[in-house]
Amino acid sequence: MNRQTLDAVQAALAAEHAAVYGYGVIGARITRAPASDARAAYDSHRARRDALSRTVRDLGAEPVPADAGYALPFPISDSAAAVRLAAVIEDRVAGVYGDLVRAATGDLRRDAAGALREAAVRAVRWRGGSVAFPGLAERSAP
Repeated sequence: MNRQTLDAVQAALAAEHAAVYGYGVIGARITRAPASDARAAYDSHRARRDALSRTVRDLGAEPVPADAGYALPFPISDSAAAVRLAAVIEDRVAGVYGDLVRAATGDLRRDAAGALREAAVRAVRWRGGSVAFPGLAERSAP
């Protein structure tokens, strides 16, 4: 496997670390109605994080560690802000998985495409609407 693929896997792992952190914040602020969706997303990101850590080790490298904390894009003072943060997290995760789809082949590519799809679906649920090309939205901005 080439360096570009390993870098893309490490970037996806870093994004999953940040997503797990973000969903911890979301869980503290979200109301009961979407709390089960937040818990399911948290569990999914933890599972993806763990799988990516194994993938990095299988590639002969050391997985990037989680940061002690992450800067949030805006204050999370209520449930509405928590829902907005969830959509932002999923958009960011979809972006790195889009990069991994481009860099990978075989099973890793298939898994990355599945993760991109899951993140895009969660983003739609949180936002209440979709974007034309999930995982590429931030790249299309002027």
